[in-house]
Amino acid sequence: MSETRTEQAEYEIDLLQLGKALWHRIVLILLAGALAASIGYLYTRFYVTPLYQSTATFYVNNKSISVGSNSLSLSTGDINVSKSLVNTYIVILRSRTTMNEVIEKTGVPYSYSKLRSMISASSVDNTEIFQIKVTGPDAAETEQIANCIALVLPETVASIVDGTSVRIVDYAVEPSAPSSPSYTRNVVLAFLIGFALAAAVVIIRFLTDDTIHTEDYLTENYSAIPLLAVVPDLQGGHTKGYGSHYGYGYGYGYGYGSSYGDKSRKT
Repeated sequence: MSETRTEQAEYEIDLLQLGKALWHRIVLILLAGALAASIGYLYTRFYVTPLYQSTATFYVNNKSISVGSNSLSLSTGDINVSKSLVNTYIVILRSRTTMNEVIEKTGVPYSYSKLRSMISASSVDNTEIFQIKVTGPDAAETEQIANCIALVLPETVASIVDGTSVRIVDYAVEPSAPSSPSYTRNVVLAFLIGFALAAAVVIIRFLTDDTIHTEDYLTENYSAIPLLAVVPDLQGGHTKGYGSHYGYGYGYGYGYGSSYGDKSRKT
């Protein structure tokens, strides 16, 4: 039991010393975080392309539909069926036929795969309403594509799925501000990364430091071994609480004095 308590005490002392090491380097750690935040801001400002997003909203009329030779009667309150229909229309939206027609009508310089990657669609709160979002580097262009889809999609759906319709709830408007990147998020993330890396360096240096800095470490951890002497620090300039360099030690006191501090030798 006593050995366990001793190990716990030593572990707590290590944590305390680690906390002190981090606190003594807190200015450098904060500076590292600030430097990383500055780099994150500059990178976002000059190397990340702003993206704009335009949204159009549609309503799906799903009371009765027929796909091929199969007829279905659907309840407007059936959420699962509504989700299934919305997913069907999203597949039609992202089809090559629809994308190529949008490219032809708008004249945008994109391939089918590129335009498809710019468009996302999802239902709104598991209802019969779904939204399409067009994301791109040009705000006016995203609005143009979204509104072109709003005109093309209802006709395409009606020609494929009988007995149903897609109606436009809201047309897209030109976005006034980019949807990404987020300067705040990137700067905060960069600061946290710089802060964490600097703290990790301090922790690693602390854990790998096997230098004995004070005689207290020896007396506390090796109490069974007598301490004969302490080698003075001849490069530190001065030592707090111990007078001169040569007066630092056990049993020697200040009897030897110091050639640097003995004024009687100068007279």
